[in-house]
Amino acid sequence: MATLRFKAMEECLSRKPLLVTAPSDIISDFYGENVFNEEAMREFLSKEAFDKVMEAVKKGTRIDRKIAEQVASSMKAWAAKKGATHYTHWFQPLTGTTAEKHDAFFQPIEGGRSIEKFGGDQLVQQEPDASSFPSGGIRSTFEARGYTAWDPTSPAFIIAKTLCIPTIFISYTGETLDYKTPLLRAVHALDNAAIPVAQYFDKNVSKVAATLGWEQEYFLIDSALADARPDLMLTGRTLFGHSSSKGQQLEDHYFGSIPERATAYMRDFETEALKLGIPVRTRHNEVAPNQYECAPVFEEVNLAVDHNQLLMDLMERIAKRHNFRVLLHEKPFAQINGSGKHNNWSMATDTGVNLLGPGKTPKTNLRFLTFFINTIKAVHDYNDLVRASIASAGNDHRLGANEAPPAIISVFIGTQLFNVLSEFEKKVKKGDMTPDEKTDLKLNIGRIPEILLDNTDRNRTSPFAFTGNKFEFRAVGSSANCASAMIVLNTIVAKQLKEFNKEVDSQIFKGMDKDEAIFKTLKGYIASSKNILFEGNNYSDEWVKEAKKRGLPNVKTTPHALDAFVTKKSKELFSEMDVLSEKELEARYDILMHNYKLRVQIESRVMGDLVLSSIIPTAIKYQNTLIENVKGLKEILNGEFKKLSGTQVKMITEISERVSVIKKNVEEMIEERKKANSQTDTRKQAVAYCEKVVPYFETIRYNVDKLELIVDDDAWPLPKYREMLFTR
Repeated sequence: MATLRFKAMEECLSRKPLLVTAPSDIISDFYGENVFNEEAMREFLSKEAFDKVMEAVKKGTRIDRKIAEQVASSMKAWAAKKGATHYTHWFQPLTGTTAEKHDAFFQPIEGGRSIEKFGGDQLVQQEPDASSFPSGGIRSTFEARGYTAWDPTSPAFIIAKTLCIPTIFISYTGETLDYKTPLLRAVHALDNAAIPVAQYFDKNVSKVAATLGWEQEYFLIDSALADARPDLMLTGRTLFGHSSSKGQQLEDHYFGSIPERATAYMRDFETEALKLGIPVRTRHNEVAPNQYECAPVFEEVNLAVDHNQLLMDLMERIAKRHNFRVLLHEKPFAQINGSGKHNNWSMATDTGVNLLGPGKTPKTNLRFLTFFINTIKAVHDYNDLVRASIASAGNDHRLGANEAPPAIISVFIGTQLFNVLSEFEKKVKKGDMTPDEKTDLKLNIGRIPEILLDNTDRNRTSPFAFTGNKFEFRAVGSSANCASAMIVLNTIVAKQLKEFNKEVDSQIFKGMDKDEAIFKTLKGYIASSKNILFEGNNYSDEWVKEAKKRGLPNVKTTPHALDAFVTKKSKELFSEMDVLSEKELEARYDILMHNYKLRVQIESRVMGDLVLSSIIPTAIKYQNTLIENVKGLKEILNGEFKKLSGTQVKMITEISERVSVIKKNVEEMIEERKKANSQTDTRKQAVAYCEKVVPYFETIRYNVDKLELIVDDDAWPLPKYREMLFTR
């Protein structure tokens, strides 16, 4: 193993940046060239078919089979012109990755010949074998059938000569088995709930779309070094490894000059992403060594989620060309920052307005406050669901680790806006407001852009922060599908806007002025949601105590966080908003619990295997070398032996003690794992792994990392942190 480590080092040090050339230095020359976008559709579709597809995209109308045939024929012609030979329905099952089954366009005919064929039936629906995808008990394993159905709102694209068609994935009996279906439902629910509220301020609004701009953090590690680390290869993170003497303490990597090899890699995956219409614009070094970030411009949320899933796949595939391994795990290295995926979320109308953007008049700023306060109220009322939406085994390591928000969900809005809400609440009194009071309040609201002009507050410790014209959900993990957080956020805001509309209309019906009804309702929301607002340091012990006083939960582990999905309140929410049925919700809960258990189980097994087959034998072998050294000293030193051999004896003793502790804890961990596996209930298994198995990880790791400092560097089998993080 040590030989493998040094061979990996030699290979890594010999790397040269891969020369990468883009199709053009002008991105607009090739942007979206591999996407069946509006431009391609105008060229290949009839006007009738084009209009019907655009109507489906913008209004959600159905596309009939006649039009589907035209679209399929045109899509095949476009793809063939691009060199595509196969097609696939590209979907997002609950495995957390994307899935695809490729079929060739050709079809054999008489005479030993073939034709290229792709019709409406193949475009609209397929039946992949669904038996091995997670279902959470929705169907039995032997009931393999599942359906994928075309999502026209996300354009088809070409990768590696395969036409990829974004689709939803449902079971034979109609239940959702993917991320896209409930996301589309949540987006539809938000649209329906937000339109009547937006029309209080502009009757021309006929559509409201949720928008998302994600920021993807990741690590780049040389592939030879990663391949020499079984833990990285099998779990995505290092289960062992002593901190490097130099880590991120100098903060010299953050926004620093991007290393040449990394730049070449970034240019390559960005070029491929841009060809696929993924609007990546930003790249930079992150805080930890060898950590980076990329980010696109905002898009409609469904397309943004598709693009993020596609980009993660691209990043991993293209990394192989550059002899890199991309690490998307939330905490691949101890003692340095982990990786997140900040979800910048807002709402936009078909009239071109960002509903979370302050305006230039009291009217537009009252609109801003309406959607702003309703979002805060939604996060307050469904705090536990927001936490559950970002729960994962990987994110448990990152949340609250002085690099990411804590598990306590709070909202940061900045001192200036906090003061605006306080003033708003004070000025809206009980009873009817006088004309002067209304004018005074409207004038105060009108000052919001002026107040925010120099407001550069960005509380990077907050899990959910307002940043000028959007909310930044910073607690999402780097490996997560953004859809998980977006399903919850769009659903709870839709529910809240629906309640707001009902309450305001009720007061208007009773004769109250519209603006005054809005004022009164928002005042009540401010008062009932104050507990969620926090402007200070979310990492502090004081905040933990304060949050407890406020009744804000601090759920640090995934199994307990996921329980929020199956409360009566959650079931009623998702059912009422037509996002997830009770059966679908319970299935997802079961799948997420099972996934947590499996990930921890794999880590436990890898840890045990590495310790028993590599770490302990290496330590004992080195200990034997020390023992031979002591024996030699005894022969040479005679009377001086005891005085001069103390250091070696202490090292021998320490190795024995640490090996003993490691072995004992691994054996006990294995026994606890067996007990957890014997549980028949999925939740009980997950909780047992969380509470009985995971606690052994820290003790085992601590002692292994201490051995790393004692054992001869030439003998240590695993690439060290200083090698993985500081070798370019």
